[in-house]
Amino acid sequence: MSSIDRSQSVGGTRTYEVRTYGCQMNVHDSERLSGLLEDAGYVRAPEGADGDADVVVFNTCAVRENADNKLYGNLGHLAPKKASRPGMQIAVGGCLAQKDRDTIVKRAPWVDVVFGTHNIGKLPVLLERARVQEEAQVEIAESLEAFPSTLPTRRESAYAAWVSISVGCNNTCTFCIVPALRGKEKDRRPGDILAEVEALVAEGVSEITLLGQNVNAYGSDIGDREAFSKLLRACGNIEGLERVRFTSPHPRDFTDDVITAMAETPNAMPQLHMPLQSGSDPVLKAMRRSYRQERYLGIIEKVRAAIPHAAITTDIIVGFPGETEEDFEQTLHVVREARFAQAFTFQYSKRPGTPAAEMENQIPKAVVQERYERLVALQEEISWDENKKQVGRTLELMVAEGEGRKDGATHRLSGRAPDNRLVHFTKPEQEVRPGDVVTVEITYAAPHHLLAEGAVLDLRRTRAGDAWEKRNTAEQAKPAGVLLGLPKIGVPEPQPAVASGCGCD
Repeated sequence: MSSIDRSQSVGGTRTYEVRTYGCQMNVHDSERLSGLLEDAGYVRAPEGADGDADVVVFNTCAVRENADNKLYGNLGHLAPKKASRPGMQIAVGGCLAQKDRDTIVKRAPWVDVVFGTHNIGKLPVLLERARVQEEAQVEIAESLEAFPSTLPTRRESAYAAWVSISVGCNNTCTFCIVPALRGKEKDRRPGDILAEVEALVAEGVSEITLLGQNVNAYGSDIGDREAFSKLLRACGNIEGLERVRFTSPHPRDFTDDVITAMAETPNAMPQLHMPLQSGSDPVLKAMRRSYRQERYLGIIEKVRAAIPHAAITTDIIVGFPGETEEDFEQTLHVVREARFAQAFTFQYSKRPGTPAAEMENQIPKAVVQERYERLVALQEEISWDENKKQVGRTLELMVAEGEGRKDGATHRLSGRAPDNRLVHFTKPEQEVRPGDVVTVEITYAAPHHLLAEGAVLDLRRTRAGDAWEKRNTAEQAKPAGVLLGLPKIGVPEPQPAVASGCGCD
């Protein structure tokens, strides 16, 4: 089947494909981009289209190593397809587009549209303008034009959803360029957030993740230092909302009222992602991280006292400029003390435009690699030990979609425990749908997942499962529409681990 035939196979409507790179913010922005295109009459391209769509959108990241090389490699791969397919359009948005606005069209003149992080709502208009004028459209807004949550959304799951509570970041971490690209923090009104959550729950969503570049700084823009804890408690009063999570917080802004709200709000899950970055006070100072080791470990201690079964995960950078062996040993010390369930570990690499890229005492690659391997080995051991403590526990799992890649071969299903651990369980005779809840007993632990090899103890069919079934039936009957939900999140894949966020948390 040719590319044009594929387009016609979904009714002659113009098709689209969105490719996403980077953090959860980019993933959520891609849901908006998909919603905008479908609202404008486009239809999602069939699975595995691999560029055989009428419009291909790249939603880029400027934080990942070699992000620009990856983008231009993919653009180069599409160039001959575009040349042989009249009417095909290519758009580039996201953080890299915000940073390299003029470079993209020069290096890839076959790109039709370049747009930034602040004006994703303009994509359909820019595509049409590029088509009519037959020339590339480059439009980068310097400040937010409309809060993304006001835009149409094509969500990827029927039972769980991102809910953005703020955009931008007021921190100045020396390794991070994101604040320069996404701007200063701008908070949504609490009433608007809760209205979106209630609307999602009405559609069948039973789990939401509150999302922000620095999520627990929420309130700084509206002048209320306890706004985030109040928001958590308000989510606890929404009937039908079973699970509330949030990502990513910053130790500087993580206050006791948030810990208390987590402990006292029944649907706030016993899970916390708390970025460390380094355990060394001198390195934290060089990073412009406004906390020190004692403060960080104090937060962990308070969380564990209030929520004994909390699973705590983190981000760690190895080999920051000037990091000595003693500095690295302090990171290992914090890892031993904190006993993280998982750590997203990554080796420092220069990010153009950041102060750290110009610092002296850049660490040789071989030294960074050796330290990284020691850190990974230690965390792997701790993750396994912490998972072994789950054996024998009875847990309620929300059944997940697509998280157990070997489930078909092993005759298992997969789900997430309240603390977000991934659990593979024996498939029962009864029908089980993503979004339903099962009760199982943990029988085996691996470093990155748990097994429940016995029979399911209880199965609860949920409104979220109903929503998944309704969506699945509708998508089999016709092309995808504007839906509700969220892409999968949670425990990272086996090493080498990847960052959970932009690395700016």
